[in-house]
Amino acid sequence: MIVCVQGLWHLGTVTAACLAAAGHQVIGLDHDASTIERLRAGELPVAEPGLDALIRDNRERLEFTTDVAAAARADVVWVAYDTPVDADDRADVELVIAQVERLFAHLRDDAVVLLSSQLPVGSVARLEAGLRASRPTSRVGFACSPENLRLGKAIQVFREPDRVVVGARDDRTRARITELLAPITTRLEWMGVESAEMTKHAINAFLALSVTFANELATICERTGADAKEVERGLKTESRIGPRAYLAPGGAFAGGTLARDVEFLNALAAARGFELPLLASVRPSNERHKQWALRRIEDRLGSLAGKTIAVWGLTYKPGTDTLRRSAAVELCTALVASGATVRAWDPAVKALPPELASTITLCPDPAATVQHASALVIATEWPEFRQLELATTISGMQRKLVLDANRFLAARVAGLDLEYFAVGIPASGVQS
Repeated sequence: MIVCVQGLWHLGTVTAACLAAAGHQVIGLDHDASTIERLRAGELPVAEPGLDALIRDNRERLEFTTDVAAAARADVVWVAYDTPVDADDRADVELVIAQVERLFAHLRDDAVVLLSSQLPVGSVARLEAGLRASRPTSRVGFACSPENLRLGKAIQVFREPDRVVVGARDDRTRARITELLAPITTRLEWMGVESAEMTKHAINAFLALSVTFANELATICERTGADAKEVERGLKTESRIGPRAYLAPGGAFAGGTLARDVEFLNALAAARGFELPLLASVRPSNERHKQWALRRIEDRLGSLAGKTIAVWGLTYKPGTDTLRRSAAVELCTALVASGATVRAWDPAVKALPPELASTITLCPDPAATVQHASALVIATEWPEFRQLELATTISGMQRKLVLDANRFLAARVAGLDLEYFAVGIPASGVQS
């Protein structure tokens, strides 16, 4: 089968590579010429474990282009833009819609357009109406399969899915998508198009709600002497909740993925004249929780003016090199705004963009980062941190105060002479 994957950042490059590995001929299409040039040269737009090898090993079934006319060869066009969001988590839906509309004149009459980009419910119907207006007799089918990838584990998730949700309107479209996905999975969860669009909103909104619920409980635990990890265990051993519930106290959710769908739902409600009080509170709660480390540091150190704070980890997640919408970067910015000098280290970051390099000192290794620091924040949980001889590494700190929201290094700090804070530990902290 010939598949055109439109949009080549994280979702699109993973989708294109995995489809090629499954035996399809793949046309990677993007409107950004620099992205195409980099991919042709073997450079990825974002780091993802195993992705460079997957592309290299399947080069004979992969091509990259900016030419929208290439979509005319495709049995399926898979729309895989990572829908951009602004600082307020509002998605640039029009960018994605406009790029899909550019294909309308070129699509084969029997083609199927499969949308996986995060778009508000009703977007498929909008595109269908647009195509009918320009090609009234067209038989192009549309479907929706909400993306389910996660930075750092995207290839495994794509190739070994629990199931794939697909919304389609007719048997011909269902048959085409069944054939497309047959080399990957037969576990297809069929539903209506609008239900599939809403399913993505529902999943991400539920996960966002779960994170904020767990962290609000943790805030109360910190002030009452309870340990939020023990409360988590109590919740997950309740049969009506279960061990895989998304209820771990820790850092706030970051990036645009969860927040984007919460904002979609709030906007959809507002446009129809009603409110969603529960979902409307999710983002404000999460934004407040992003300040957890800053508040804890200020509680212990007072004014940060003239003090050095060390930060281990800068990327959005371990296993990637992207700084876009990183909670670690947001924390560094907040620390600098509070008067602190910030020194940082990340195993995947070799240089900072100019807007960060002017305020954050990027250090060559963990030990150099903590020299003369009054506090250390574990911000992005790289496995390399657990391999360090911690006592020696942090020996150069002026004050051994460690903030570790998710207790990533909890087992490593036991018995060390330091102050250790994690989300949900009583406010007095733990003197190891």
